[in-house]
Amino acid sequence: MKKFTKFFVIILTVFTAIFSASFANKNAVSAASNNKKKVLVVYFSRTKGVYGGNLKQGNTARVAKYIQQHTDADIYEIVPKKNYPNDYEKTTEVAQKEQETDARPAIKGKLPNVKKYDAIFIGAPIWWGEYPMVVRTFLDEAKGLNGKNLIPFTTHEGSGLGNTSEQLRQQFPKAKVQRGFSVNGNKVKNDPKAVKKQVDSWLNKLNY
Repeated sequence: MKKFTKFFVIILTVFTAIFSASFANKNAVSAASNNKKKVLVVYFSRTKGVYGGNLKQGNTARVAKYIQQHTDADIYEIVPKKNYPNDYEKTTEVAQKEQETDARPAIKGKLPNVKKYDAIFIGAPIWWGEYPMVVRTFLDEAKGLNGKNLIPFTTHEGSGLGNTSEQLRQQFPKAKVQRGFSVNGNKVKNDPKAVKKQVDSWLNKLNY
């Protein structure tokens, strides 16, 4: 009888362990599925008319692709129908005039369907303290941003994030605007590996 009892206890212990492991694994899979966010990276970037000289790859474009690689996101580039000047000084003049007139420069091509995404990263260089107005066109015309997780990222020459976070909060009061990322354009150009590490660290802290 004692042998049978010991045998029964061993079988019960093994069964309990297997069941617990299976249950824990199902919970882990479920949690992983719940944490998997559908992400879109939207960006505006330039290679000509940039402070410090022309580039082979735009600074903001480079950061956008780091985010895409880390999050396995879809990506969309904002391309204006009318190109900005190739000269830096002339570009700043056009950008200032667009702000003063609250312009909405037209975007080339079809906008993405943002409704199918949980989180949208929105990046650009900072022009006169805020997003370039062509990015404001995107914000106005892309239907479904309110209620989403919105994350700004910028390249700059001293302006940081500018007022991008405030702009998103004001325009989309039901959205959750998460902590953005900002980096000096010359640092992206001269030390891309260090910038990628910064981007990865930032995204890890945001749980992406």
